[in-house]
Amino acid sequence: MGLMKFFKRQTEPPLKSKLGTYKVDVVSHPQEVDWDEFLPLELRYLFKVRPGTREELRDLLSRGFAIGVRTTTHTPERVLQAVSNISLYSQKNCILTWLPQFLRDNHQPVFTADDKRLAASKGADLDDGLSIIKHERLRFKRLVLVDEDNVGIGAKEQRLMTELSEIIYPLAVDYIVHRVVNDNANERTEIAQSIIKALLFVGPIAHVLEHYASGIGKLFAASADDLMGEAAELMALRGSGFAWKELAKRGFILVPVFALATFGALMIDPLLHRGLVLTAGAVFGFSAVALSLTTAIQSVGMYKRNVTELVKQKKVKLGQMSVMKMALIQDFTNPARLGLILGASMAPFMGMLAAVFGFMSNGWILAAVGSTESIVAGLTVIFSNRINAWRFEKKLKGRL
Repeated sequence: MGLMKFFKRQTEPPLKSKLGTYKVDVVSHPQEVDWDEFLPLELRYLFKVRPGTREELRDLLSRGFAIGVRTTTHTPERVLQAVSNISLYSQKNCILTWLPQFLRDNHQPVFTADDKRLAASKGADLDDGLSIIKHERLRFKRLVLVDEDNVGIGAKEQRLMTELSEIIYPLAVDYIVHRVVNDNANERTEIAQSIIKALLFVGPIAHVLEHYASGIGKLFAASADDLMGEAAELMALRGSGFAWKELAKRGFILVPVFALATFGALMIDPLLHRGLVLTAGAVFGFSAVALSLTTAIQSVGMYKRNVTELVKQKKVKLGQMSVMKMALIQDFTNPARLGLILGASMAPFMGMLAAVFGFMSNGWILAAVGSTESIVAGLTVIFSNRINAWRFEKKLKGRL
């Protein structure tokens, strides 16, 4: 139960709120502005690029105010909906082809008359969506004034906080893009479910099958999590706006791949009997992630076609960047998808380790190897926010 609670707590999506959720680092005492090593990095950056800020904040703190650096930890739902609408009805399900440029340079994405009509038929307004994103952009990383002594916040103080938030805004753009893309991803719940199901159900079933019918347990362990992962991937792509007709075309490749993976799983015991231990482990690992690996490659291909179409429609200017690079960035910026491809790459080596240590008849170990891509994807999602926060702090430190 403890393991289930841990994965549930770490992988379940945050509670949705139209207002978003935040964390705030607060400075309350005038002397604290001189203790740079203890101050939020955003304030230290401000003191460097705008030296007069230190005295302005010291004055505010001495008058009964507190200074807070507020960071959004979950994007407001109205922003997510606006990004989703623009991506779906105008930008071929892509986000990174237009959102960073809009946030950094106010370069607005191109909306055709057909785009607007399609959005309107679905109850969405693309121009209104852009206005929402622009209005909310400073809320992701901003300085706030806390009236601790109830002295009243005047227009002068409000203008100062807005001005200071604008100064740190360029540094926060990468954080905003990551936050929106991460919160817009639809895989979190599916990946959490895949991990829990794989660990709690695939393991014992595979163990029993392997005990009574050697080889069948390996087949079950190799295919069960891969099939669940493929279902989750299809739902995620469908949620990202891809049509069922387009997704169905993937079956022409996935069905033969699954058949080949099934054959590979059934060959494990013959390979072990011939003493080809490492080969058996590698084949099992490949069989266990064949669908996931094929799916990842197909997803990149789908985004590549969409980016190519956006370039033809003159909605995107890639400059020196290739279409393939943009497709890869768009697909793998999602931490879940990045984790899936990393995990799929690791699975053959995990299979080889299991084979070397003689665990190829242990259903629990087989299930763990078969679930490598889901486990790595789940861990990537868990740590993505922490990694992004570390990257943001590193960028700030580089400016100090």
